[in-house]
Amino acid sequence: MSALTPPPLGAGAMPLRTPGSDAAYRQTNGGGPTNGGRPSNGGRSTTQRSFGQPEPQEPRFTPLYPGQAWPTEQPQYRPTYVPPPPADWHAQQARSYTTEPPKVNRIVTIAALIAVIIGVIAGAGAATVVVALGGGNNAPIADQPNPPVGNGADPKIRTGSVSAVAAALLPSVVQLKVDGADNSEATGSGFVIDNVGHILTNNHVVAAAATGGSIQVVTNGNKTATARLVGRSPAYDLAVVQVVGIDAPSVQFGRSDQAVVGQDVVAIGSPLGLAGTVTSGIISAKNRPVTTGDDTGQASSYISALQTDAAINPGNSGGPLVDMNARVIGVNSAIATVPGAGEGQSGSIGLGFAIPIDQARRTAQQLIANGKASYPVIGASVDMSFEGGGRVSAVAAKSPAARAGLRVGDVITSINNEPVDSAEVLIVAIRTHQPGEAVQLAYERGGRSRTVTLTLAQQIG
Repeated sequence: MSALTPPPLGAGAMPLRTPGSDAAYRQTNGGGPTNGGRPSNGGRSTTQRSFGQPEPQEPRFTPLYPGQAWPTEQPQYRPTYVPPPPADWHAQQARSYTTEPPKVNRIVTIAALIAVIIGVIAGAGAATVVVALGGGNNAPIADQPNPPVGNGADPKIRTGSVSAVAAALLPSVVQLKVDGADNSEATGSGFVIDNVGHILTNNHVVAAAATGGSIQVVTNGNKTATARLVGRSPAYDLAVVQVVGIDAPSVQFGRSDQAVVGQDVVAIGSPLGLAGTVTSGIISAKNRPVTTGDDTGQASSYISALQTDAAINPGNSGGPLVDMNARVIGVNSAIATVPGAGEGQSGSIGLGFAIPIDQARRTAQQLIANGKASYPVIGASVDMSFEGGGRVSAVAAKSPAARAGLRVGDVITSINNEPVDSAEVLIVAIRTHQPGEAVQLAYERGGRSRTVTLTLAQQIG
């Protein structure tokens, strides 16, 4: 390593100030004079001592070595910077200088700090997870707390929906189990119509117990009670039974005359013994002439029915047909079957029939009040095999038909301007009226059309 050589001794009374002198970098004890060119500190050179910042320089500065850049004053934008000494300067002197700080972009610095902070946080979170997983809780999976599943609002029953109708009517609908005196059995449905336990159903459901036997009523709450037969009407295929203290609310009645084709309806009952069954559909037609009852030898139940495509099967008989306001508009009574279908093959084919509640309500009131009901008649018999109208086969003496001048062989073609094309249609049309009402009949005799007005009589049944 090269070093600077001090001036030779005895060169003069005082060392010459040469260009690039290091006098500004030497320290003296109090700044006293030298002795024979030697320092006053006993000849010990201060160049072997560590020292700090150099004293302020003179305005004019001559480099000590070629290429040395030594500013006369510190730039204000770099107040702490001191340029390094030459490479051959003493090591102790070299340590007295600071190097120029590196130029670091402020944005990079801030980003680095943020990364460090995020790393610390993430590290802490990872450490927490590791501690949690490595803890001493070794309980079985089944004992662990379950997370919430299926958050959200519970399903609600929308007003006017099938579910709303079912919720309102199911508590009022019952199942009937009938044992006849002749060991016959029947099952069907019914619904509570008042607050004293009267239940409306079909006559063909309870007919087996008319002369003995028992009628069991099973509520929607699966409570069973024995019912008594209040009355029945084979003509309208309706009956009323009663259970005192039954735990079931009564239904609300609607109006079947205001039913329209295409409106939504719900049928409730116990098809094939399956209590509390709910089906839905529409009103497919009105004033459909239907004959009901189990006695095929004397089918005396004629109704002007509401037709529906709601599924109705054996066991639905006597149950309610309900509009979407949960009001009863009919009593389910019959179904159509495919011609030629054998036993066990009958069931819903989308053609079900219900007694209009307007008629059923009047009949129920009569049965509750008197135990029997009346229906209107004209006092004449008709040929059930004749097509093209209601051909008169017999006329009772002193009957409304006899007083109106009807004779055997006359063919009734309309009632109150409604066409009549068969005996069934004529009977059904008459039974939509009340005893004592006046009706207009059009009939043909000998190829001539005639019109007559008569007052309907009544008959018990």
